[in-house]
Amino acid sequence: MSNSFHFGDSVTQHGDHNIGIVKNQGPVDPQAALRELVAAVQQLRDQVPTEDREVLDESLEAIGDGSEASPSALRRALRNISGVASLVRAGAPVVESVRRILDSITS
Repeated sequence: MSNSFHFGDSVTQHGDHNIGIVKNQGPVDPQAALRELVAAVQQLRDQVPTEDREVLDESLEAIGDGSEASPSALRRALRNISGVASLVRAGAPVVESVRRILDSITS
């Protein structure tokens, strides 16, 4: 069994004349999105340099369980995590998790 993540649309096309993609994405549960982020960051930690691990750890600590962090501290921590993740090929799941959390707190 694989430990890989899949985020985003899954599209299957059969034949010709297919038009568009049906989006079946409901509202994001902020706590579920946060758990998803923590799991993705834990997988990413071993693939980044020590300095970047420190940024990830400090950011996760600042976020906590999401309920205690101020909105500005939460956004700053998410930006830091996304920044580190965007520098490595394996960071795509982390970047997507950050996007989902940001979507859930701004909607």
